Amino acid sequence: MDGRDLVGSMGGVGSGRAAQRLRTVRAAWRRRRIDAAALPPRGAERARVPGQVRDAEPGPGGGLIRFDRSELRITVTVSGAVFWGWDGAGPEPSYALAGDRPEPDPRAVLEPDKDGGWRVVAERVTVAVSRHGAVEVRTPGGVMLRRDLPPRWWEPVGGGAARWMQRSEVAADARFFGLGGRASGPRLRNGRYRLWNTDPSQAFGPGDDPLYLTMPVQLVVADAAAHLVFHDTSWDGTVTLREGEEGAGSGHDRTGRCEVRMDGGPLRCWVMVGTPARVLHAWASLTGAPAVPPAWALGHHHARWGFGSEQEVRRIVAGYQEHGLPLDAVHLDIDHYDDHQVFTVDRERFPKLAVFAEELRRDGIRLVSIVDPAVKAAPGNAVYDSGSAVDAFVRDASGRTVRGEVWAGESVFPDFTDARVREWWGGLYQERLEQGFAGFWHDMNEPTSFSAFGEGTLPRSARHVLEGRGGDHREAHNVYALCMARAGYEGLRGLSPEERPFVFSRSGWAGMQRYGGTWSGDVATGWPGLRASLSLVLGLGLCGVPYSGPDVGGFDGSPSPEMYLRWFQLGAYLPLFRTHASLRAGRREPWEFGPQVLEHARVSLRERRRLLPYFVTLAHLARRTGAPYVRPLWWGAPEDRALRDCEDAFLLGDALLVAPVLDPGADRRTVQLPRGRWYDTVTEQAYEGPAQVLVDAPLSRIPVLARAGAVIPVRGTDGGLELEVWAPARGRTGGGLVVPDPGDGWDEPEVERYVARRQGRQVVVTRAGKDGAAEPSCPVRVRGLG
Repeated sequence: MDGRDLVGSMGGVGSGRAAQRLRTVRAAWRRRRIDAAALPPRGAERARVPGQVRDAEPGPGGGLIRFDRSELRITVTVSGAVFWGWDGAGPEPSYALAGDRPEPDPRAVLEPDKDGGWRVVAERVTVAVSRHGAVEVRTPGGVMLRRDLPPRWWEPVGGGAARWMQRSEVAADARFFGLGGRASGPRLRNGRYRLWNTDPSQAFGPGDDPLYLTMPVQLVVADAAAHLVFHDTSWDGTVTLREGEEGAGSGHDRTGRCEVRMDGGPLRCWVMVGTPARVLHAWASLTGAPAVPPAWALGHHHARWGFGSEQEVRRIVAGYQEHGLPLDAVHLDIDHYDDHQVFTVDRERFPKLAVFAEELRRDGIRLVSIVDPAVKAAPGNAVYDSGSAVDAFVRDASGRTVRGEVWAGESVFPDFTDARVREWWGGLYQERLEQGFAGFWHDMNEPTSFSAFGEGTLPRSARHVLEGRGGDHREAHNVYALCMARAGYEGLRGLSPEERPFVFSRSGWAGMQRYGGTWSGDVATGWPGLRASLSLVLGLGLCGVPYSGPDVGGFDGSPSPEMYLRWFQLGAYLPLFRTHASLRAGRREPWEFGPQVLEHARVSLRERRRLLPYFVTLAHLARRTGAPYVRPLWWGAPEDRALRDCEDAFLLGDALLVAPVLDPGADRRTVQLPRGRWYDTVTEQAYEGPAQVLVDAPLSRIPVLARAGAVIPVRGTDGGLELEVWAPARGRTGGGLVVPDPGDGWDEPEVERYVARRQGRQVVVTRAGKDGAAEPSCPVRVRGLG
């Protein structure tokens, strides 16, 4: 770097204080010295490919295929998921997998294939391996979905982790989705995407990559079928994508291409084939069911870095109440800490926080606390002292505790890859519970350490326990936040066993959904940031994380009234509905944007409150099926190419289609409709799909359409459960699933199934059960009859 880079990076640290800037310079040089001593240059490398096939050995669900210079282990599980690992790698150990090891399919058979290769034949998929080590995934009908070319390794001559590369081909019509939280999506265009959780150190927009939460998880959607592929290694890497072209080059299709390069770790992957719903169900079965947030967490949250005092929070809450605006949670950022130290409270600004929290709870409002992983390295700091006593903090290769620079100053970092440390950290949430907090917001956990130059994280050579295996930060970095979420979630389950924990995290990795959700991080205020907000939520849902949302209004700057309102209207239909902004940004309260915005925001908040039973249903269905709340329009028809290329609208569950306004000055917009009849939920005008239609989008609302035949649980005017039924087309039937709110505990609610039938000018709604049809147990309101 040159002098201009140094000055620019120091100016971006964000404190404005010369002393902190100097500390970030020292921290950067310290990190560089640590890695220079413990990570020598790679030096000469030896390239390797599998070579020719030698023999094969059948095993449960598949078998082992040996090559001249490697061996390939293939297993098909009873769920239809396919695993293969080179160099004999097995599925474990893995931070992504949950529960017991997947059971092999006893019906899957390893048998010889043509040209000296082998294949594993199962009910839902066939995996063919060529004699040179190419691996092809086919449908039962023989259609190729994915072809992995023989991999290549580069092994340091002096020993150490081997780099590897895997190139793959997919159908020419295929589209790529996933890879975690990506601002330039949800459909991933041609380009290179990095797999290294990164704090961009400034508000981000669609062109910024990587961001806080990356995953080596791709969902590939083509005419023949969808498939999810997960390369199970947590090391730094890149994924380069190139979409195919049909009819390219002398009348021949050009296949889509994917190239995965990793700096280390095993070359192993999982593939799941089928419809999007089947694929995400298999993924949840493999990596764990999504955590169900308490019902209040599905309401509206208000946050800000810079509330400053209890008096300021009281003023905000009073504003919501005086303006008749529903509010379910208030979040306290780092400024409520004592000198920014985690698990503390500034007693001058929040003198009776527990009493205040109880007052809020009586009004139906919960407090949510930010929790950062960095611990101020100061004797007398209770968290530092207790952590030092149990040897909780990350050390370098020479045995010294690694120190970084974060909000509290010089800080140390717990090693969450150690079960002992997770247990210690989980117990610290007792202090938060005693202060009255009901939810927890994990931040700065990529992990971030301020640095004037170089990477803003821990030294790559920093040592981690890694569940007893031992290793360094190159392997632990991407799973650091995942393990922190596990520590918090499991600690809260032990401390408050009657209530479901509410945890959401800025960073994470595959399997994050087991412990909670995530949010966008510091999305830039602007129309591109608004569009990126939707991309992130859709992309994360397709990676198995159904609960997420953006900072409504953007993290920085001051949105115009129109932009704020359009962001607010979108947020009202996303799983996590939270306004938030930085210390230096403009206000985010609805009444700060004038009476017109206030009135329209009130409508959005009341509609969110009315739809709360539907969000509760979607949350419980996500736990059972892995299906995200927010789904791309092609969810039910992945073969519809027009829907595959539509990125500015989404399905909320099966029943609603939401078309946010993402551009300034728009009062109408086009909407691509899936097949079937759709009703405008305000005017009840009917539209027939598949089609592209032009609909009104006045400043007062964004277009929301209901599927004909949908049965949607809503909150009635009396506060009780009501069924909103949208009339099926003549000669058609409809229906829906309802999960009544079981409270915030662990009770397993029954899934109620309703059927709607059109009979002339009437719609008959019945509840399906083991003993036949029955009357609904709550009031029914039919809409769409004209």
